[in-house]
Amino acid sequence: MTNKLNSDLTPSKIIEHLNRYVIGQDKAKRAVAIALRNRIRRRALPPEISHEIMPKNILMVGPTGVGKTEIARRLATLSNAPFVKVEATKFTEIGYVGRDVETIIRDLMEFSVSMVRKKMIAGVQEPAKERAEQRLLDAMFPKPERKFSMPDFMKAFTSKDDDDKEPEPEQPEPNAEEHNRTRQRLHEMLKAGKLDNRDVEIEVNDSASAIPIFGAPGMDIMGINITEMLGGMMPKKVKKRNMKVKEAMRILQQEEAEKLIDTDAMTKEALDMAQEEGIVFLDEIDKVVVKNGSSHGPDVSREGVQRDLLPIVEGSVVQTRYGPVKTDHILFIAAGAFSGVKPSDLIPELQGRFPIRVELEPLSWENLQQILTEPENSLIRQYEALISTEGTELSFTPEATAEIAKLAHKMNSEMEDIGARRLHTMMEQLLEEISFSVSDMDTEKIEITPEMVKEKLSKLVENRDIRRYLL
Repeated sequence: MTNKLNSDLTPSKIIEHLNRYVIGQDKAKRAVAIALRNRIRRRALPPEISHEIMPKNILMVGPTGVGKTEIARRLATLSNAPFVKVEATKFTEIGYVGRDVETIIRDLMEFSVSMVRKKMIAGVQEPAKERAEQRLLDAMFPKPERKFSMPDFMKAFTSKDDDDKEPEPEQPEPNAEEHNRTRQRLHEMLKAGKLDNRDVEIEVNDSASAIPIFGAPGMDIMGINITEMLGGMMPKKVKKRNMKVKEAMRILQQEEAEKLIDTDAMTKEALDMAQEEGIVFLDEIDKVVVKNGSSHGPDVSREGVQRDLLPIVEGSVVQTRYGPVKTDHILFIAAGAFSGVKPSDLIPELQGRFPIRVELEPLSWENLQQILTEPENSLIRQYEALISTEGTELSFTPEATAEIAKLAHKMNSEMEDIGARRLHTMMEQLLEEISFSVSDMDTEKIEITPEMVKEKLSKLVENRDIRRYLL
């Protein structure tokens, strides 16, 4: 049977992509790959049945630093979908001071509009460039002003005394042909970049300020754009700026590209993307869980946040500045360590909204070594690139990376397990002296060996007093 869907995002290829950035966690990768593929499958179905198929939201359970956020972020990047990451602890129950959960969807819509705007601007760069060049030519070589004589029919309204006056000499007509030739030569020089360093004075739009609305719940980020409100009732404010031609070209091209965008089409496409392809990563969901159902004291609004999340996750309509957004087909991925509480401590209604539960495993030292070396732009490659800017080649032996990983794993097992984030601390401690002194060194190559790793990091790992103050 041939594949009817014309897409490269098959589950196996999705996992293959995620493997380039996230080590291990095969169960979580498999779950998100199926969720993304089902979204593609749903879009290929007839409307009468596709409307009924809801996304199966995912709850990731695992310690910090094992790849929960990275999996969700890379999934959104792969599918080119609007994506927002929010922390559940930032929200409060309606009626309390703070952000309400509907701002999650407004943030998602803003991100979607930004994505579509960038795509549309990229598509109109050629005509925008031509219009910007004409504006620049007008600024550098303005058209000569013509003085028009009084039309004959207006002379009927003048007095006889005015008729007796000696007529003013007619202004000579400007040489349009010569003007056009000069303008054409300037245009050719502009395209060739010969005028890039010349100073020019141009008029640019003065950006309108947005006034936030305070007081009404959920209206904190809506804002009012004065220009949009008044429309054509007030002229747009412009200001004159002196700058180099190259910089002026960039600013004018951006302005002209914005003018060429169909705002209504942009909003419609962004609305569809947010509703049909949006992904919300809700981190630290365990921090709004009340243990044993207790809701007294400072935890009084936690259960309220869970209740407010219910309609958003299940499917409702949220009002945004771009119009109403339906949340029925937005994919929600929640995550938490659940060290002090259990997923079953979530209110039952919210548990049912996350039918797929995935447990992420703590990282072994082998995983930590893979994280150091295998992903694209891994931590090792980042430090090698930084040091290479000083003219020195930094390299690590495989035994050295294994030793770093083993020491990081030992600290994770004896202290709080912060996963791969421990590697950042280890690498900074290991390379502190090199990073400080490499600028003054005349060394072409530095190789990090296991002996150097032990010398620099063993005291840190074994000294419990020092570890109190370091991650």
